[in-house]
Amino acid sequence: MKKKAILYLTMTLCVGMAGCGQKEKLKADKAFEKEFKEVSVHDPSVVQGDDGSYYIFGSHLAVAKTDDFMNWEYVNQGVKNDNSVIPDVYLNMKEAFEWSHSNTFWAPDVAKLADGKFHLYYCNCQGDAPVSCLGTAVSDTVAGPYINEGLMLKSGMGAEEKDEDGNLYQATTDPNTVDPCIFYDAEGKLWMVYGSYSGGIFIKEMNPETGLPLETGYGKKLLGGNHLRIEAPYIIYNEETGYYYMFLSFGGLDSTGGYNIRVCRSENPDGPYVDSMGQEMEDCKGAAGTSFSDATAALYGTKLMGGYKFLWKEGEEGEEREGYLSPGHNSCIYQEETDRYFIIYHTRFENRGEEHEVRVHQMFFNEDGWPVIAPYRYTEESLKEYTKEELAGNYKFINHGREISADMAESDEIQLCTDGKIKGAAEGTWNLKKDCKIELELDGKSYKGVYLKQWDEDGKKYVMTFTALCSETGVSVWGSGLNAIEE
Repeated sequence: MKKKAILYLTMTLCVGMAGCGQKEKLKADKAFEKEFKEVSVHDPSVVQGDDGSYYIFGSHLAVAKTDDFMNWEYVNQGVKNDNSVIPDVYLNMKEAFEWSHSNTFWAPDVAKLADGKFHLYYCNCQGDAPVSCLGTAVSDTVAGPYINEGLMLKSGMGAEEKDEDGNLYQATTDPNTVDPCIFYDAEGKLWMVYGSYSGGIFIKEMNPETGLPLETGYGKKLLGGNHLRIEAPYIIYNEETGYYYMFLSFGGLDSTGGYNIRVCRSENPDGPYVDSMGQEMEDCKGAAGTSFSDATAALYGTKLMGGYKFLWKEGEEGEEREGYLSPGHNSCIYQEETDRYFIIYHTRFENRGEEHEVRVHQMFFNEDGWPVIAPYRYTEESLKEYTKEELAGNYKFINHGREISADMAESDEIQLCTDGKIKGAAEGTWNLKKDCKIELELDGKSYKGVYLKQWDEDGKKYVMTFTALCSETGVSVWGSGLNAIEE
């Protein structure tokens, strides 16, 4: 009997000792499995095709599609002449390759414009210098074939050639012409935001009919300078909140680069953008004479997620599990028929070198109108009201902090007690609000977000989760319940 009692205690966690008044199963009666078909598309930019499927276009002409955001199939892999997206690519894109001293593409974007055609905004870069170019190609169908229209912007000119503003190109203040994102504003105007490292992030108004720039030049600077490691701007408009949200990736994209996703917002498509702390993002720039100052960049932008790992607890499934490293270069999409927002990004993994895969999470907007990201990848979950008693229990708790760091944020444990108190690695109070909203007060700071039941991929179980953001500090926290919920 004594051995059985010890075994039982390792398989369940008695929350009553923490004042929460219930016991939790660490393992589901039957492990829940989900099917996925993974793809490696770096810098995935999402667009819906006329066929209803969702397509992602990424660097190196990697293209994939899905109907459910869980199972993907490749449309193309790699820059090669025998591809259906851009046929005879080395011939048709010769100007871009020659200017950029490159034989590949970087992060593109695709948008369906007012002419009913799909416009591919492609870019090429030398890599070790901002010698880059950005152009367009057009197709009647999202998967191609795309016909090249030519280049619209260049960067990295030498002293013998004027830049797009008619001046001598300065890498510390002028843009690296890569990472385009095309979007319509609430008034039907078309914009392109772009940029990476070098002189920062810029925005230009475009012709909504042709998709080409209305005026010459680099456009308006939104943030950055002196080679701050900030790139991958992506802007979406939320009609309900009335804000334009600009997502950015800070840090380096490799497994030790500390890539992380941040956000800021504006009432106008071309800014000024502010983070949740009220800081003007145009002030986010490196000091004169500095380069790649992560310490400066880390002060700005509301951090939504970085590298993380929900640690294994004895008694759970999934003792061998991988943390996520350097998640970033995201795109977002609103699915009108389901009223769901999704964030799509690439991530690397613990102990897998530079391998990367696409991940999709649901995204929500909290009471203050700031986005929060669901802790686990999307598996068709929906928001549903639960009682305080149903949410109470022990949680794995991740604080994403504000650092730009190669280190993963690893989970600690907290208890959400039925009396509204929070105990454990963080202390405070919590309460539920309507529409699946949750508010936590931790160390005197208010975190607002949502709760939902999700599938714990490593634990092979359904659990309660929460995702919340402190507007005052720009820090996001996640919680993953230990209790296995039967479906």
